[in-house]
Amino acid sequence: MPNYTAITKSITLPDGRQISIETGKLAKFADGAVVVRLGDAMLLATVVSQPSARGDVDFLPLSVDYQEKFGGAGNIPGSFQRREGRLSDYEILVCRIVDRILRPMFPKDYHYEVQVMITLISADKTVQPDALAALAASAALSISDIPFAGPISEVRVARIDGKLQINPLTADIARADIDLIVGATADSVAMVEGEMNEVSEEEMVEAIAYAHEAIKEQVRVQQELAAEVEKSHVKREYPKYEENDDLKKRIQEGVYQQAYEVAKSGNTSKAGRKEAFGVIKKTLTEQLLEEQPELDMKMFGRYYSSAEKKAIRDMMIKERTRLDGRALTQIRPIWSEVNYLPGAHGSALFTRGETQSLTTVALGTKLDEQIIDTAMTSGYSKFMLHYNFPAFSTGEVKPNRGPGRREIGHGNLALRSLKKVMPSDDENPYTVRIVSDILESNGSSSMATVCAGSMALMDAGIPVRAAVSGIAMGLVQDKETGEYAVLSDILGDEDHLGDMDFKVTGTEKGIVACQMDIKIQGLSAEIMTAALHQAREGRLHILREMAKTISQPAAELKPHTPRSHKMLIDKEYIGAVIGPGGKVIQQIQKDTNATVIIEEKDEKGHVSIYASNQEDMEAAIGRIRAIAATPEVGETYKGKVRSIQPYGAFVEIMPGKDGLLHISEVSHERLATLEGVLEVGQEIDVKLLDIDKKTGKYRLSRKVLLPKPERAASSNGEAQA
Repeated sequence: MPNYTAITKSITLPDGRQISIETGKLAKFADGAVVVRLGDAMLLATVVSQPSARGDVDFLPLSVDYQEKFGGAGNIPGSFQRREGRLSDYEILVCRIVDRILRPMFPKDYHYEVQVMITLISADKTVQPDALAALAASAALSISDIPFAGPISEVRVARIDGKLQINPLTADIARADIDLIVGATADSVAMVEGEMNEVSEEEMVEAIAYAHEAIKEQVRVQQELAAEVEKSHVKREYPKYEENDDLKKRIQEGVYQQAYEVAKSGNTSKAGRKEAFGVIKKTLTEQLLEEQPELDMKMFGRYYSSAEKKAIRDMMIKERTRLDGRALTQIRPIWSEVNYLPGAHGSALFTRGETQSLTTVALGTKLDEQIIDTAMTSGYSKFMLHYNFPAFSTGEVKPNRGPGRREIGHGNLALRSLKKVMPSDDENPYTVRIVSDILESNGSSSMATVCAGSMALMDAGIPVRAAVSGIAMGLVQDKETGEYAVLSDILGDEDHLGDMDFKVTGTEKGIVACQMDIKIQGLSAEIMTAALHQAREGRLHILREMAKTISQPAAELKPHTPRSHKMLIDKEYIGAVIGPGGKVIQQIQKDTNATVIIEEKDEKGHVSIYASNQEDMEAAIGRIRAIAATPEVGETYKGKVRSIQPYGAFVEIMPGKDGLLHISEVSHERLATLEGVLEVGQEIDVKLLDIDKKTGKYRLSRKVLLPKPERAASSNGEAQA
């Protein structure tokens, strides 16, 4: 008999499919462990929190890891070690969407290390596991004794063929014009991320509201599950913040009005504001240390930050102005430049306020495509976007360790935005890599990447369907009065002090991607709609500023951009073009300096040719046409005699294509033998008379190209006369 007692709860999706949540069978040493299943997809989520905290930690050390096991999908990893290694970009993106909704749900004074691990242990090709990851993590936390203000959940909402669906089948998502992951509690939406096909603000709000209804049911079922798990009934005790009301009041009185005035002063420089706020803190610290030599600096820091934050937030709501003096809807000054880097295939420099992106576009061949090898998918990607955030962009010193999770997440948001306007493969034969290097950062560097990337693509001559701009929106709301201010194009400080970071990208027609994190409970649909409409006005303003620099794709590629050409050949000639061991195609590339790639698709050979100049391109095209062209009846060819037989000669009219030149078709004269008439290796002109429909053999003639001799009778008559 098994030594466990499993508890299982079920959630019914709108289409009738069942999600099950089971606990008590696996990973019983974890503080909480569940298995979430939909179809054959199974995710194991575990959570463990350390029983003690390090003394120097004043934040929540939360780590969220999501990993897909190749064995659960019946696959073997393609890496050299043939085992799972570093998390893929996709896995990191799933980690981020789970982390962003879980982190605000822990008490602010809980500083014990928490590790959430979510593992795809069984895969189902019809199920997207990212939509189940947060549900699994929340369920594991809910049944544990770890302090957690959940449950929460996330679902995918997609509009497919005009109808909204929750966690749709994988095959159907390709038809979606809205594809969002929405995270929420029972009361309010907390996280949104996804992409759309130029939809309106109202359509997006409708999709989010539909998703929230499904989440409410998932939260209810988690509550039922937790009620049956004894461990979850009493959450663990931990030392709370010590409070000193007198000190709190003293700091509030010493900070609030001065911070309010600095915030209201409209200092446009990040460094200037930092210095002004720093003077207030330094002065107050010195005063309090004189009064209280044993001052608890951690407590002081906590109270000071709270007082400064309240002063700045109150100023924004009451004065309807910003830290840098802007109106709530005002966008920072924008300037931009294209073709800044002469060696790149496309480049753009985009600066908005104190945020700057230098972005390049490189165009490569099919050989440059990115290999995709995950447990769920494998294949190639011909569109890449990489985002780099060096420490100097914020005036800091940090070791360069490569892209972190933040960089991968920001790059993915920009990629999702720009791919919506990329041309089809027929219109764009290139593999495209965009790289955004952030040179200055004070808010919304991912949105600067979208703008710079859009301009760099146009500078490169890629026929994008439209320009894309992005904007980050913020929110400050007074919990007591309900008053709020929606901020357009937020600064880094406004992001830190505010209640929302809502990034929206789009074209002139509509929204193409978004990423929203909400730090407060109870964000209303009214505020969200207002933020989206305000974002639209900001996006359109930015698009107009971008258009002053470049408004449409360049008519010509850069001179040093590799040229491309596509051609189709019959399937039967693929082998001839490649040659034994690849000798023929390698020789073509060596002789012409071109890159030639052949794929078999739809019973045809698809040939892609890339060359640095037109001369090399024409040479490569000619060589391939000579091999793969189909002979046409009635055409004349310069052939080479390959062999001579008693009944005629075999002549090669194209590489690999021989036809019979019958002895009767060699000359107008009657020939008994070809000896002395033709030789092996001799080049002669022949005409293709016929192609045998059954055998495909070619029938050639030489004599039809020769002038006919005058008839003997006519010659004799003229002589007699």
